[in-house]
Amino acid sequence: MAKPGYGKRSAPDQRERMPSDFSVLPVRERYVAAFVDHLPEGAAMSVKELAKQLPLYGQQAISTALTALSVAGHLRRVRCAVGAGDETRWVFRTFWSRTAHDNEWWTTYLTTQNTKQAAAPDSAPPPPWVPDEEPPPAPEVPGTEQGAESNSVPQQRPPVQTPDAETAPPAPDAAPDTSTDMPPRSEAALSPAYLALARLGHEDRRLPLSAGDCAALEPQAAEWLARGVSVDYLTSALTAGLPTQVDSPLGFIRKRLTDKIPPRIPTADTTSPSAPGPAPARRILIECTDCGRPGQPQALPDGLCHTCRTTHQPNTDQAPIDPTEAADIKAHMTNLRDLLKTV
Repeated sequence: MAKPGYGKRSAPDQRERMPSDFSVLPVRERYVAAFVDHLPEGAAMSVKELAKQLPLYGQQAISTALTALSVAGHLRRVRCAVGAGDETRWVFRTFWSRTAHDNEWWTTYLTTQNTKQAAAPDSAPPPPWVPDEEPPPAPEVPGTEQGAESNSVPQQRPPVQTPDAETAPPAPDAAPDTSTDMPPRSEAALSPAYLALARLGHEDRRLPLSAGDCAALEPQAAEWLARGVSVDYLTSALTAGLPTQVDSPLGFIRKRLTDKIPPRIPTADTTSPSAPGPAPARRILIECTDCGRPGQPQALPDGLCHTCRTTHQPNTDQAPIDPTEAADIKAHMTNLRDLLKTV
C-alpha cells in the first residue's frame, strides 16, 4: 500500500467484473491489467512496486504495459494538490477504470475532479514531500525510473548559517574576515522564492540545492513570483521534463530560470467593475504515462504527451486499428496457421 494520499484511485462508471475483461488486449497487458484491477484503493502502482509483485516482467516491460493501458483508456496518472496555502503538497495518483473510456470521458472526469478540489480543498494533513509512488521515467534508460527508497525529510531547510563552501578559508595567523559571513536567517525571514528552491530536492532528487545555491538563485526565482506566477507553477516549470541525470543542479536551475521566465502581465484595474476575478487554482495536473510530463487533460490525449504519442504511433495521420478488429485478425491468422499444420 502507498502512503495516504497516493496510489490507486478507482474511476466511476465501471461494469461488473467478467471473465472476458481485457480479452482484447495482448497477453502482457492483459496480465498486468487483471492484477491492477484487483488491487485495493490506495495501493502502490509505481513501476518499481508492480515489478516486485509481477515476477514475469521487469520494470521496463511494466512501464510499456502501463503506457499501452493508458492508450487503451484504462488509466490516467495525475498530480493532485492537497492542503492549502503554504502547506500545499503535490501527490501522485493513478486513476484506474476496468471499463475502457475515450479521451473525452477522461477529460470531463478529470476536469470535474479538478473543480471539486478547487471548490473544497483537502484540509487533511499533507503527506511527506517524497512519495512512495514516483512518476514513471523516460523509457530509454531502463531500470532507473524509480530510484532508491524514499526517506523521511524535514519540510524546511535550516536557516543559512555559513557562506558559500567554495570560499577560501583565512590563514591561521590572520583574523577572520567577517565581512563575507552570511547572517543567520530566521524561518520568518525566508522568502517564498527561497523556500520553493529549497524544496526542489524534495520534489525530485535530481535537483538537490545547497543553502548557498538557494541564496544565489533567490533573486531570479523572486522575479518569477513578481510576475504573478504561483509557487506551484514555479516548481512545476523547474521539475517538468527533467533529463535522466542532472550533473549540475545549480547551473541547470539557473538556465531554466533564465530561459523560461514568464512574461510580465499588466496589473488589471481593480476598481473597474468589468475586471475579471482571479482564476481558480488548478489542483489536478494529468501526467504523461510514459515520461511523466505534466499538463492539462485535453493536452494529453491517450494519457501521452505529443512526443511520446508520436513515438508510439509514428503514423499519426492513419486512424488506429480498433482493438476488436485487431483481435479478430489475430484469431483469423491463428486459424490459418492451424490449417497449414494439418496439410
